Amino acid sequence: MVGAGERIVAEARGLGFVLAGFAPLAPLERAGFVERWVAEGRAGEMHYLARRMAERMDPARLVPWARAVVALAYPYGPPPPAPLDWRESLRGRIAAYALGTDYHDRVQARLRALVARLGRVFPAARFRAYVDTGPVLEREWAMRAGLGWIGKNTLVLDRARGSYFFLAIVFTDVDLGAPPSPAADHCGGCTRCHVACPTGALGPGYTMDPRRCLAYLTIEHRSAIPVALRPALENWIFGCDLCQEACPWNGDARGADPAGELTPYLPALLALDADGFRARFGRTAVARAKRRGLLRNVAVALGNSGNRAAVPALTGALADLEALVRGHAAWALGRLGGPAARAALGAARGRETDPLARGEIEAALAAGY
Repeated sequence: MVGAGERIVAEARGLGFVLAGFAPLAPLERAGFVERWVAEGRAGEMHYLARRMAERMDPARLVPWARAVVALAYPYGPPPPAPLDWRESLRGRIAAYALGTDYHDRVQARLRALVARLGRVFPAARFRAYVDTGPVLEREWAMRAGLGWIGKNTLVLDRARGSYFFLAIVFTDVDLGAPPSPAADHCGGCTRCHVACPTGALGPGYTMDPRRCLAYLTIEHRSAIPVALRPALENWIFGCDLCQEACPWNGDARGADPAGELTPYLPALLALDADGFRARFGRTAVARAKRRGLLRNVAVALGNSGNRAAVPALTGALADLEALVRGHAAWALGRLGGPAARAALGAARGRETDPLARGEIEAALAAGY
């Protein structure tokens, strides 16, 4: 006889969730670690992580009626090959998960369909689903539910599926019985992800300092990117796939990007106004960075290119409505150097009123490239 847990797993797989498992609801034994992590400032500008901590650690405070947790993984395509010469072509890179419609919408649609199916199978039961929303520690529940182990890149890893998937959680009051055995750690002595990380964000004990992570810096970090870390971005303008690409459990898998969504032409992005940004990215995950954040990142990437063909686009960005964009464009022009860049910076210095942007202009001129 098929148990309730196995039935739910089967229904989930039928809707495209490549991994599914379950675990009984219980407090997570990570409160001390997470509280220290936040107290050390590792959350950076992600201030929301300090809120609703009690619910994160004990979901019974969030869903007091629940008895079990269902953890799910929904796949996305691996990243395409990096542009062969992005400095010459001025092409940026966007993390593979951001391709197409926002993953929240895509996975939520699958979750709604799953909950509807489960409601017919268990008509008296209750279900509540989350995908990267709410005070839920998805990775911890995925590990408890047997989906995989948390690897040295701090992502959930499965030997067959690697890490190219989104996590989703469903709480239910159905008694699903005993969970499967936890997945063993298969990272072993491998440190490829650590070697691949250009900022040293990955640390000992399977830890990360998000403040140095390119994904954090290009998405969640809202203010100026620390100057010392800007060169490490290279041409990443939203997210980063480097630690996943390096992971042997992802193999040599490569996706496709026929429309160039993940490798866009950077000068064109720097010219986007608010309406243009909404039209191009409004229904995608890239909207998370907001226009000012994405254009800040684009300016940094152009500065890292060493290609003075980017000077006209960066000169135009010195007149952007956002001081954050103007400041990073000034830094980029300082990196590229040359008479045209210096002339643009000199002209901008006379009209800049924002103290931080003006400081970027002064520093760029003082660099003397």
